[in-house]
Amino acid sequence: MLPFPIPPKQRKSLVLASLVLAVAAGSLLAVGSFLGLSVRFTSDDWCAAWKSRDLGLLGITHDFYETQNGRITNALVTGIVYINGLSGPQHLPLFLVLALLAALTLLARAVLRLFSWEVPFPVVVAAATVLVVLLFFAGPSGYQALLWAPATISHTLPSVLAVWSVLAAFSAARRDSPVGKRLALGSALAMGAAIGTLSEPFTIVSGLFAGAAAVILLFGLRSVRDWFPPGWCLMWCAGLTSGFVLLYTSPGAAWRRTQQPQQRSPLSSTELKATAYDWLHIWENVVAQRAYLAALAVGLMIGLTAVDQRRPTAQKRTRPAAQGSGAETGVSRRRRWLLALLPVLLIGACSFGVAFALRTGYGPTGWTYGRAWTNFLFPMLLLLCAYGVLAGRAIVGRRLSSGLIRPVAFTVAAVASLWAVAGLVPIVQSMAKDTVIRSVDWDRQDLLVRKEVASGSKAVPYRPLRIGGLAEPYMTTNYARDWVAQCVSRYYKVERIRRPAP
Repeated sequence: MLPFPIPPKQRKSLVLASLVLAVAAGSLLAVGSFLGLSVRFTSDDWCAAWKSRDLGLLGITHDFYETQNGRITNALVTGIVYINGLSGPQHLPLFLVLALLAALTLLARAVLRLFSWEVPFPVVVAAATVLVVLLFFAGPSGYQALLWAPATISHTLPSVLAVWSVLAAFSAARRDSPVGKRLALGSALAMGAAIGTLSEPFTIVSGLFAGAAAVILLFGLRSVRDWFPPGWCLMWCAGLTSGFVLLYTSPGAAWRRTQQPQQRSPLSSTELKATAYDWLHIWENVVAQRAYLAALAVGLMIGLTAVDQRRPTAQKRTRPAAQGSGAETGVSRRRRWLLALLPVLLIGACSFGVAFALRTGYGPTGWTYGRAWTNFLFPMLLLLCAYGVLAGRAIVGRRLSSGLIRPVAFTVAAVASLWAVAGLVPIVQSMAKDTVIRSVDWDRQDLLVRKEVASGSKAVPYRPLRIGGLAEPYMTTNYARDWVAQCVSRYYKVERIRRPAP
């Protein structure tokens, strides 16, 4: 493919459009990050807060392993986040936004470098920013996806860790250092094991993708020098397996399974059929969110502005090797189509795995726990972006980018992305209003409760302050089964909480 340099005037306008898009999307991320300061405890927060304070890091880790769910890494991260009270949950959204934004930007640069493509940096930043906005605000519950620490630790943080692990693998592959590659393989094993005890849904998702990549790379292995990429994928899968086995065999996981007694085997035809219906319900909601098409649009922006940096002589030298008999060309074409469609099949498979895990863990309504969808929505957004890149390169490769075709197509993609971002503004506004109002009410009630505790009261009044569809006290009339109320009372170190007088 010959390089098609962008004329200076076109480049300036394309960069300007990208900056506008990046600023617009970045503004929503800035608001979401700033809202972290208005986050207050609710639902699982209460339990995590008192356990981190009273049991310490080792204590809460032991508690999760023995009595909760077996998620050792999840418990350790939870303890770190909540060890200083509200400070950790309030700053976690900012950390996640910055970490994911930086990771996607660096990943894009690494992949573009792999294909010898040069793309204006503002275009890459705009694309990464839009993808992060879609991940946090286009889903069924933006509050849980970004602001509620228990959900972000289990379902957002694993994606961040995985991207940074892939970046480390890219770095090791580029330096061609045996020691660096061994360290990368060791870190892949360790990180895989950590994620295996951090999030079961993401274990399924990353395991399917890494396993498929390992098989493809092994079949394409031409020499011993190419061992590192499939080896890294296999080590990642080995880490995931060891971590998941540790989690599944834990006393906490065994206790958790007893909380959802199965009338039938999860693998029975009836349950699998019910899981398939859950899976269809999930995708019905995902497809209805047209904002996700912005991921395709920003990928198109990258593809349209990518310039091949390889020398024409080198390209000409490789072109005859790509030609051959009609049969070879047909096989090669079918192989490319298979590789292009395989990620779609993997997204379908891993989303079904998430639906299966939700139904097994939470029963027939488990599919409504939209926070877990983040595990497959993230690779879905990356896949849509990749398809957009391929579409953009197809336009450039057919020399249709000359004249006004490239800037017009780029402008349409940028406007579509901007339109999608603008459509998420009301969601962010509503979330901001609810979060800020609740923080004021929460602070007022917290002050009153602490005054009651200081005066020696053992039963303090508490009014539920609901947000983001999360549980609050009095969700059941049986106080002994009201786990949120009991965690609130333990946080305030009282015997129980009660409804305030009217």
